[in-house]
Amino acid sequence: MRQRLFCFALLFVFLSTAATANVTLPAIIGSNMVLQRQSEVVLWGKATHNARVTVTTSWNKREYTVKAGADGAWKVKVQTPAAGGPYEITISDGTAITLRNILIGEVWICSGQSNMEMPVKGFRNQPILHSTDILMEADNPQVRLFHVKRRISRVPQFTCEGSWEVSDAESVSTFSAVGYQFAKMLQEKLQVPVGVIETSWGGTVIEAWMNEKSLQPFAGEIKIPAVTDTLKLHQNDPTGLYNGMVAPLIGYGIRGTIWYQGESNRTRPAQYRRLMPAMVNAWRSVWDCGEFPFYYVQIAPYEYAGDHELGGKIREAQLKALEEIPNAGMAVTMDVGEEKCIHPADKTIVSKRLLYWALARTYGMKGIPHEGPVYKSMKVSADTVNLSFDHAANGLTTFGKPLTDFEVAGADKVFHPAHAWITRGGVAVKSEEVEEPVAVRYAFKDWVVGNLFNTEGLPASSFRTDEW
Repeated sequence: MRQRLFCFALLFVFLSTAATANVTLPAIIGSNMVLQRQSEVVLWGKATHNARVTVTTSWNKREYTVKAGADGAWKVKVQTPAAGGPYEITISDGTAITLRNILIGEVWICSGQSNMEMPVKGFRNQPILHSTDILMEADNPQVRLFHVKRRISRVPQFTCEGSWEVSDAESVSTFSAVGYQFAKMLQEKLQVPVGVIETSWGGTVIEAWMNEKSLQPFAGEIKIPAVTDTLKLHQNDPTGLYNGMVAPLIGYGIRGTIWYQGESNRTRPAQYRRLMPAMVNAWRSVWDCGEFPFYYVQIAPYEYAGDHELGGKIREAQLKALEEIPNAGMAVTMDVGEEKCIHPADKTIVSKRLLYWALARTYGMKGIPHEGPVYKSMKVSADTVNLSFDHAANGLTTFGKPLTDFEVAGADKVFHPAHAWITRGGVAVKSEEVEEPVAVRYAFKDWVVGNLFNTEGLPASSFRTDEW
């Protein structure tokens, strides 16, 4: 009897150990995922403390071994091959977990606020242009989607809520219209698997997406809630979304990031110009994979309430930030805004303009235009100002429409509507009300339909020659 009880006790201990020995993985590491091709990608998780964890990859039958720390955390770097799949990964600390249907290809993060979050099915009473056609063509096992569910946290989280899904009409309908279409077109162009990770939340400020270290230079301007703060969590708490929706992804192998945010920082344009490079630097630092590409969307025109120049100023801040962020690009959307809806329906053109940057700069495809005209300099001749532009080697165009939304001011700093026309060297501007012009502005207001393009069809950003 005593021997039988002893055997039962040993069996109980064995079963209990086996039940608790399973490796725990963050949600981002799972079946159906895409791993970045031809790189060392990081896999990580938790096990029992000091456990021996083995990771076996089916593409090369290689076994990696790592010892979990005292807290059970472990991390291992795995070499990936050229694009392909499906493959499997087995992870074991005595009890095996097998991840299946894994592809090797290109991985991008898409993040920001509501214009990135806006799903293919649209928001209520706010459609996505051609959404049914997009869904009809969504079946593509070579595109994989991971949607990070909303979460705010005072401290960085190990995991998030979400799972990798194969692209089809159902999974695509609730996924970012910008992020999905970028991934779909990239996959079709490169002919390799593409995974896209969406982490976005509408109506959020950039400092919510930044970590504590990156916000230290802004300590006198932005207050970070203490970990012990008992006030209700809010999506705009500084570091709150970074901790809950970015931290669980850190280290996952990516090629780059696309970003669409800025509306919620509209009233603080000068500060945003400094915050944006700080955020990008912080993300690159914690990912520890170099200066990965960061392509972002300049917010579209919209009729905001209040100061009607703030739209121009935040777009200017985004344009100027480009000078301070290496390996970055900006998609201009001056021609596709909507006066009464902050969420423009045409997300296809936004995705395409981000894709142009990626194809030209990240994937080195020659001959693909990706930059719109950028104001370079001005020269005053009597009552006329002549403007020159970069990224307009073949000239400028309005595609047959009158050139509008230029203003001119004299020394009194009062701007007047101006007549503008395209010249061989750029754009000429004059106003009968300003005999001695000093400054020019183009589309420098909330709501406007930009109509100045280079001949490649890429629009110019709003701009001003003054700093008043």
